[in-house]
Amino acid sequence: MLLSLESPLNGYQLMQGLEERSDGRWRPSPGSVYPALQQLEDEGLIHSVPTEGESGRSFELTDAGRTHLSERGDQKAPWEEGADEEGNPRQRFRSSIHALMRAVMHVAQDGTPEQTEEALKILEEARRKLYYLLAGEE
Repeated sequence: MLLSLESPLNGYQLMQGLEERSDGRWRPSPGSVYPALQQLEDEGLIHSVPTEGESGRSFELTDAGRTHLSERGDQKAPWEEGADEEGNPRQRFRSSIHALMRAVMHVAQDGTPEQTEEALKILEEARRKLYYLLAGEE
């Protein structure tokens, strides 16, 4: 499904794309991605294509792969499955942590020294409040 949205992609780009689209909930390993790519290629659903300036192989859907996807109808993409778990507090907590980490990384990377200091204060306050919550204090 990801290759139908962006193509061609190599295995590493597929792993990154799946992690990004799932907000970090799904981090496929090379040990699962590369065998799956080989199987899809063996089934004729994808094929490798030369990609200028890159080592390794990139993949794109074949006509058979596009037909296979269209036959699946409106089935959700695997990275969207977490949306069904929105009522699950642990899943919401995990998603919130991933979103917070992305924001923290952006501030650390692109923020001014003043913004970085303010972000550190916010994080320290949040940490303190979480411990107070566990202790039953306000």
